[in-house]
Parts: sequence; C-alpha cells; structure tokens
Amino acid sequence: MNLLVRYSKQMLLLAAIVCYSSASYGQGNPPTKVAGIPVNYDEAQVGTYTLPDPLTLQNGKKVTTPAMWTKKRRPEILQLFYENQFGRVPGKPAFLAFDVFDKGTPVFNGKAIRKQVRIYFDKDTAKHKMDVLLYVPAAATKPAPLLLNISFTANATTVDDPGIRQGTVWKGEARVLATASPFRKVNVEKFIDAGIGYATVYYGDIEPDFRNGIKYGIRSAYLEPGATQVAANEWGAISAWSWGLSRVMDYLETDKTVDARRVSVTGASRLGKTALWTGARDPRFAMVIASISGESGAALSRRNFGETVAHMTDTTRYFYQFAPRYHDFSNKVNELPVDGHMLISLIAPRPLLLQTGDTDSWSDPKGEFLAAKAAEPVYRLFGKKGIESDTFPAAGDDSNLNTLGYYMHSGGHAVLPEDYDIFIRFMTKHFALPGNK
Repeated sequence: MNLLVRYSKQMLLLAAIVCYSSASYGQGNPPTKVAGIPVNYDEAQVGTYTLPDPLTLQNGKKVTTPAMWTKKRRPEILQLFYENQFGRVPGKPAFLAFDVFDKGTPVFNGKAIRKQVRIYFDKDTAKHKMDVLLYVPAAATKPAPLLLNISFTANATTVDDPGIRQGTVWKGEARVLATASPFRKVNVEKFIDAGIGYATVYYGDIEPDFRNGIKYGIRSAYLEPGATQVAANEWGAISAWSWGLSRVMDYLETDKTVDARRVSVTGASRLGKTALWTGARDPRFAMVIASISGESGAALSRRNFGETVAHMTDTTRYFYQFAPRYHDFSNKVNELPVDGHMLISLIAPRPLLLQTGDTDSWSDPKGEFLAAKAAEPVYRLFGKKGIESDTFPAAGDDSNLNTLGYYMHSGGHAVLPEDYDIFIRFMTKHFALPGNK
C-alpha cells in the first residue's frame, strides 16, 4: 500500500473519530455502548446531581467581589483542575527559540501577509519543535487582533495556499508527509476582510494523539529520570497541547504585526477542550472560542448524557489525554471536585463563545448550555452578561453572543463554514473592531 493511500485512510479514520455523523451519535441508531459502557440519550434518564458552587470558597465563605474571585477562588478552582483532571503543566522552557523562516509574503491577491515560524522547545533542534502559520491583514495600520487555531492536520493542508511549508502528521508511531486532509480548509480571507489575523498550528507537532504518544511528544522531555509515564497529577496530552499554545503566545508577544492583547484561541472537539483549558490556565489569551468541546470540556460531567467521564477515560480510549488521577472518577463523577461550569468560570471576565451542534448528542450541547448558565454568576460578578434566557436555544439562534456566549448550528460534530461568520461577529463585538454593531 503506497504512502498516500495509507495516509488518506489514517486521516479518514481521524475524521470519523472527530466528526461524528448525526446518524451514529444522537439520531437514527445511536450506539447503546461505547467501550462496553452504556450510553444514555434520554433526558428522563439523566439523573439528579448537585453542582459545586463556583462562588463558594473551600472554607465555605461566599465570593462577593471580583478581587475575592481573582485572588482566592479562581486559584482554588484552577488548582483542582490541575490536580484532578488535566494535570500540572510546566512553565516556559529554559530554552525557547523562534525561527521566522517566512518573514512576510503577500498572499491572497495582496490582501494578507503570511508569516511562518518554527518554534524550538529544545536546544536539540531535531527533537521538539512546532510550525506556526500566521496571516495578518496587509492593510492594517496597527497590530491586528488574531484568531489562533489548534488543528488536527498540518498547516499546509489547513489553508489553501501553495506557499506553506510542507508538514508531516502522525500515522501510528511514525510521521508521514501530509498531502491531503478530510477536513474543510479554512477561508482565511474571511478573517482578513474583517481586519482579523489568523494563525494555526498542528497539535501533533506538540504531542501525538495516541496512547504511547508520550514517548515522542513534549511530555517526554519533562519525565523524571527513568520514568516512562507521568505521575497521577501530571499533565495529559490536552495539557501538553495547551502548553504548546502558550508557547505560540510567547512568540506572538514578540511579533509587532499582532496585537497580543487581543488574541482568541480556538479548537474543536478534544481541541475545543484544549482551547478552554488554555484560556483557563493562561490569561494572556483575551478570548476563547471553544467548538463542540463536550464531555470534560464545557458540558456538565454530572449529567449522564452522551459521552461520560467513564467513556472518556477508559483505557481503550482517551485516558492519556488527562492526568491519570482523572480515571479515578470514572464511576464516581459526583465526587469530582470540578465540572464544566467551573472550567467555563475560569475564563471570566474574558469573552467566551461555546459553539455546538443540535444533532451532536454524543457531545451533549444542552449540557454545555446548562454549564454556561451555571457559570453566569461569575460573569455577573464582573458586570458581564451571560446567556440571559433560561430557554435552551434553537439551532441558528444568534442572539446569545454576550460576553459569555452560546451558539448552536443545525448539524453535528463539526465546525461549519457559517460558524466562522459567528466567530467573526463575536470577535468584532468583544474586541470592539470596526464594523461592530
């Protein structure tokens, strides 16, 4: 079997994993079991639960001011996520280098300037590194706001631009040339026309997305001598991807064409979880747009609906994406000291948009809505608006684009071309860009 065919089969499999069809998850004949664990899609079988109060300190005192939240409660919640779900994350590495190998090339009929940057995380430049693809409006007279995307595929197959350096992707435990992608290419010109820059990185450059990926990813550089796995409260792959996004921000703070104070981070599915966690742990990101992040992202884990912590952390599935300790809560989720609404609350008072799909039952779009409602009091503490209606919105309802926003398209587990129009509206509104209505 030739390399292109093998690569195409691999990417189609990844597409099947990432972009669940509505016929398989939530409509038609949804699976009754995943990894041998029953799956519920019946609201009547959700069960009862009590959510931890994001505005109550661990000592029982109520949070009544933004200062109490910022200095006391927010650090408490962040630490709980570090210790129990995503794992502790190292800081900025001692060695970090930026090779801007494409210093500024006019593209898209002169509308945009393209840059490409290789970020090295290690003095041994053959080991840990990542390529960043960046576009800014050519007509900009000052640093541009930016949407930073973390992608399932290599930069050259994410955007329709022949000048992008060819990249590689993981096929099992080997890297192969990225020649095609089953995912839709991003219409970067749409962002450029709105005065917004766009950047993207391939998540596999940071850490591979499979159970033995730690052998090849950035986490291997931080293992204790002789260790092959992280400790119970140390970082999983999601935290590794998030760490990589922070290193992109390190670069963006040096780029005079980018307004590093107005950068929004985005990703879809497990990378939607990554975007949320990145915004939670790194407040330099001024905005988060989290797409279809579902279980262990924005959705409420205590709701027995669609995917659950037990499905997510099963050893045949995605346990490696989290701190090993998270698996301990698989069958006792009500004992988990955190939930999706608390992850959302860590973004406050910065703008956050949750994008879902109405047929994506596996990811529980209603669970994301309910989590946003439960996080609203934190936003209100700062005088910011959340989703003001208690009614679960219909698909296509674009009235919930406040500081804490929610938008659900008609469709399944994907980011659709029309969703980008909503992203641009959200960024234009909350970054106060020209054209804001």
